[in-house]
Amino acid sequence: MDKLRLIEQTVMHDDLPKFEAGDTVNVHYRVREGEKERIQQYVGVVISERGSGANKTFTVRKMSSNVGVERIFPLYSPFIAKIEVKKHGSVRRSKLFYIRERTGKSARIKEKTAAEAPKKKK
Repeated sequence: MDKLRLIEQTVMHDDLPKFEAGDTVNVHYRVREGEKERIQQYVGVVISERGSGANKTFTVRKMSSNVGVERIFPLYSPFIAKIEVKKHGSVRRSKLFYIRERTGKSARIKEKTAAEAPKKKK
């Protein structure tokens, strides 16, 4: 069991920003097409996080021409170049699956005020 934990520690890194459900993120994802590699940006709202350690994943939902598109990203994937947090959302749940049925104004998430914003780690 210790060997497995040692391998997980080598995969995990600390340069990722702190985000949670309700936050709007911009995920820079490396895409390989044949011999070429490019970075594709995926901007959307984090609707859930699951797992722990090296197996942690998060789901991002975006609207693409009035169609909801969700994508699950492994947090410690080598294909993720960078994650930027655009806005911190003020939500009261850890899983926001109810957003799937909402459209228009009811699907919006309020932005956290300065008093509610999470503190940065030193």
